[in-house]
Amino acid sequence: MTILVIEDEPKTGDYLQRGLAESGFAVRLARNGRDGLAIAREGGIDLVVLDVMLPGMDGWQVLAALRGAPATEQIPVLFLTARDEVHDRVRGLELGADDYLVKPFAFVELVARLRTLLRRGPVREDELIRIGGLEIDVIRRRVRRDGTPVVLTAQEFALLHLLARREGQVLSRSLIASQVWDMNFDSDTNVIDAAVRRLRRKIDDPFPQRLIHTRRGMGYVCEVEPAAGT
Repeated sequence: MTILVIEDEPKTGDYLQRGLAESGFAVRLARNGRDGLAIAREGGIDLVVLDVMLPGMDGWQVLAALRGAPATEQIPVLFLTARDEVHDRVRGLELGADDYLVKPFAFVELVARLRTLLRRGPVREDELIRIGGLEIDVIRRRVRRDGTPVVLTAQEFALLHLLARREGQVLSRSLIASQVWDMNFDSDTNVIDAAVRRLRRKIDDPFPQRLIHTRRGMGYVCEVEPAAGT
């Protein structure tokens, strides 16, 4: 697995490069956002560790650029930053980051989180999930809706997979947060709602039948609802 570290602080960048290499990863290091984005666009990157405070092009801009291009939008991204305010963490997750770790950090925790992100995904018993016109190839991580391919980020795929494999079950926001992000969110944040909105724009909005439904005060459910009057 190849990890791209985008970190401008020399000591931290060198420390991460050395430590991750010793942990068995191939590592590429960029000292600024523009160089990091260029490396990601070259291909062959399995995960990005991204600082927020970067010269020229900050981490928010790098993440937006990654998520805005088909070639890079599925690459998992972990923010590693000294910005520890709740609104910073929420902003990063709403922009599409898969995880957020605050400096100073324990290196063993970083490695554990990276391995979780890298192994997150398919379970063999659910190789193909079909709900209405939605088809999820879990092993190949491909999604089609009414025969049309749908490109999702790693986070969006994890969210859709969770909802689909528990078809018909209403999932609370706290359960979704723990399953998709391995984290707990305060009830007054809208991270889950924003993630569902992004997923709906791709899965539901272009098609006549909605599959992802809100159960007010309870959470979200993925199912084919019966037509009115049936």
